[in-house]
Amino acid sequence: MAKLKLGAIPDDKPVKLSLDLPAAIHRDLVAYAEALSRETGQPVSDPAKLIGPMLARFIASDRAFSKLRSLRSSPQPAPRSSGPATSNEPG
Repeated sequence: MAKLKLGAIPDDKPVKLSLDLPAAIHRDLVAYAEALSRETGQPVSDPAKLIGPMLARFIASDRAFSKLRSLRSSPQPAPRSSGPATSNEPG
């Protein structure tokens, strides 16, 4: 049997979202939950609980997003002034 990309689902405090899924995606989600239950030996009480870990896995594997995220979190150099230097000394 092929190893699934998701492992056991950690119990974490969720943020409530409401979304509509195409019927085919929902059927696949239910089938994935059944396969995951067989592989891990832990029942998946609600297939919707797989959506968060699936999105997390997808985001973690997106190299372009990782690069964008690291660029946003790295300190940006201060903009350099192109005008003449000013002095606070009286003159």
